[in-house]
Amino acid sequence: MLANIGVPGLILILVIALVIFGPKKLPEIGRAMGQTLHEFKKSTKELVEEDDKTEEKKDEKKEA
Repeated sequence: MLANIGVPGLILILVIALVIFGPKKLPEIGRAMGQTLHEFKKSTKELVEEDDKTEEKKDEKKEA
């Protein structure tokens, strides 16, 4: 989906965000979005690892 936006589209989005939020709020918003994305990735990674451990335990029970 983001591949269809292109460079002119991204520039337009950034200009609109700059006008709406102002230059002082933009870094704060970016930082908050980055932290949110980091937490989301961390949570999904933990869920995948937990699922893998559960599958390994099931496989061990089947073999025994």
